[in-house]
Amino acid sequence: MAPLADTVTDVNTGEQVVFWVTAILAVAGALGMILSRKAVHSALWIALTMINLAILYIANSAPFLGMVQIIVYTGAVMMLFLFVLMVVGVDSSDSLIETIKGQRLAAILLGLGMGILLVWGIGNALVESPSVGLTAANEEFGGNVEGIANLIFTRYLLVFELTSALLITAAMGAMVLAHRDRWKPLPSQRDLSLARFRSGQHPGNLPNPGVYARHNAVDTPALLPDGGTSDISVPAPVRARGDERPLDRVDIDEVRQISEGESDLPEGSKE
Repeated sequence: MAPLADTVTDVNTGEQVVFWVTAILAVAGALGMILSRKAVHSALWIALTMINLAILYIANSAPFLGMVQIIVYTGAVMMLFLFVLMVVGVDSSDSLIETIKGQRLAAILLGLGMGILLVWGIGNALVESPSVGLTAANEEFGGNVEGIANLIFTRYLLVFELTSALLITAAMGAMVLAHRDRWKPLPSQRDLSLARFRSGQHPGNLPNPGVYARHNAVDTPALLPDGGTSDISVPAPVRARGDERPLDRVDIDEVRQISEGESDLPEGSKE
């Protein structure tokens, strides 16, 4: 094995800039995830942290880990969590009710344990010899992917299997925590229909815009049987801007005369 002096290289300015920028963003994302009041915002902060961790992996000669971090965790797992949160609609008010008794105490204990492990790992990294990078390890096994496979299926096989079980347990826990008990029965189709008619608003579909011989647009109101116009057939933004087209009685009479054959207009004008 080559001496330590031969394997340690000076860190250039580019590596330092990449480290400090990505490290600050990763820590900011982690703090944002903890301090955010909305679950969707927390998921977006985690995605920021994961992307910056992937950049750190790639900068430290671990391209496979970086791509897995982006494609699997950020692109698949985190987007799946974000999709579930947006569909289920979990908000900060749901966190005030404990669906599982004792989960707050368990979360505090697990958080303290995680903090102890982080302090222990960082302390060992600072006390032990300086890091020599992954270049030598990648060359020893023929590449980054081969080196990771050798560690996973030999030295860290048990840890790898425990991590797999932990991820499955976390997925099941997320399903349990996202489940919400209904305080009221789900309304039936009859209940929804009665509520729609009792609301005092238009119970059915709104009428379509008017279709005249010379006008066919959303700003043209529909005609009622009494000859008037229906205001609700024109979109509210169009009415608010004052762009609603007024009723043109001349056009209506002309169309009626042409359809009934009572008009004396030339044949070319009728077309």
